[in-house]
Amino acid sequence: MKIAILSPFYPYRGGIAQFSAMLYKTLETGHEIKAFSFSRMYPDFLFPGKTQLVEEGDQAIPIVAERRLDSIDPFSYLQTAKAIARFQPDVLVVVYWMPFFAPAYATIVKRLKKRTIVIGLLHNAIPHEPHFFDRPLSKYFFKQCRGFIVMSEIVKRDLLSILPEAHYIHKQHPIYNHFGKKLSSGVAKSRLGLNAGKKTLLFFGLIREYKGLDLLIEALSHLDDSYELLIAGESYGSFQKYQKQIDHSPAKERIIVKNYYIEDKDVPVLFSAADVLVLPYKSATQSGVLPVAYHYETPVVATDVGGFREAIEQAGSGVVCSSNAKALAEGIGEIFRTGQEKFLANIRLERENLSWDSFATALVEFAERLLLA
Repeated sequence: MKIAILSPFYPYRGGIAQFSAMLYKTLETGHEIKAFSFSRMYPDFLFPGKTQLVEEGDQAIPIVAERRLDSIDPFSYLQTAKAIARFQPDVLVVVYWMPFFAPAYATIVKRLKKRTIVIGLLHNAIPHEPHFFDRPLSKYFFKQCRGFIVMSEIVKRDLLSILPEAHYIHKQHPIYNHFGKKLSSGVAKSRLGLNAGKKTLLFFGLIREYKGLDLLIEALSHLDDSYELLIAGESYGSFQKYQKQIDHSPAKERIIVKNYYIEDKDVPVLFSAADVLVLPYKSATQSGVLPVAYHYETPVVATDVGGFREAIEQAGSGVVCSSNAKALAEGIGEIFRTGQEKFLANIRLERENLSWDSFATALVEFAERLLLA
C-alpha cells in the first residue's frame, strides 16, 4: 500500500513530530511511505516557546520529508496538494491536533479525496484551550476525511459531537520507546543532584496553564518532607507565577526546577529518577507523556480529566483523583501505601498491548476497509 503522512516531521521537535516519526518508521516495513511536512508551522509571533525546531543535542528521528506546507500561505496549500498527488498514495494520513491548521488541511484534502482515502489521525478534535471558532474549523476539515483514528474516549466524543456520522477506530497511544534504556534510580538521582532517600515526583513536559502545575506545587505542601518535586519542561508563557508560588511554598526547599525544553537525551535520567509521574491537568484529551512513563515503568497519578481514567484504570498503572491539590496529595500517597510493585507489574503487561506494530496494523486494516467500502 502507498501511504502518505502529512504532519510535522524532523526538523520540527515535540510530541507530534515524535509520534509521526515513530509511525512512519513502523509503516515503512511492508509499505511505500512518503512524509510531507511544513516549511513553516507556526509564525514566530504565535509560537510561545523558544524554538519549533530541533537543536544540537536533540535526538530526534531524522525522517526525510517534503517540506512544502506553510500554514499561513494559501499558495503553499495548493503546492502541497500537487506534491502529494504526484506520489499517488492509496491513503493519506493527516495528523491533526489544532484547528489553526484546518483551513490548510481542508484545502489540500479537497483536492485529493476523490483519488485517495483520507484518514484524520486525531490527537485532539478540540484543543485544550478552546475558542469559539474551533468547532466550525474542525468540522470544515473533518468533512473532507473518509475516516478517523482517535486515541481516547474524549477525543471520540468530541469527534462525534462535531461529525456524528464519522467512521473511526479507537486505538490507544502507543508507547514511546526511542528515548533509551532505564537507569538505576540511584544513578539517575545522583546525576540530577537529588536526594536518594526521598520519593521523587516528576512533572514533565511543556508547562501550560491547563496542565495544572500550580495544583501540584500546592499538593507538595500537603505531603511530608520525604517527598520532593522535580519540574522538568519549558514554560509556554511566563514561569513567573509558578516561581512566585514556589517561593512562598513551605515546601520550596523540596522543589527542583528545570525550566527549559528537555532534550531527548535527558529523558532517561529524568524518568529513571522519578518514583511517580504526576499529571495534574485541569483539562486533557490524552497525554503523550503517559506512554513515556510506561516505557520507563513509572507509576502515574493523574487527575480525572480527559481520557486519563480510561487509560490508567484500565491498565492499573496508577491512581486517578479529583483535580485539586488535596486530592493529588492523597493520590500520591496511595501509590506508596499500596506499594509500587503492584503498579509496575500492571505497566509491564500494558507495554505489550501498546506497541507501534499493533497501532500500524490497525491503521492499515482500517484503510483497507475504507478502500473496499
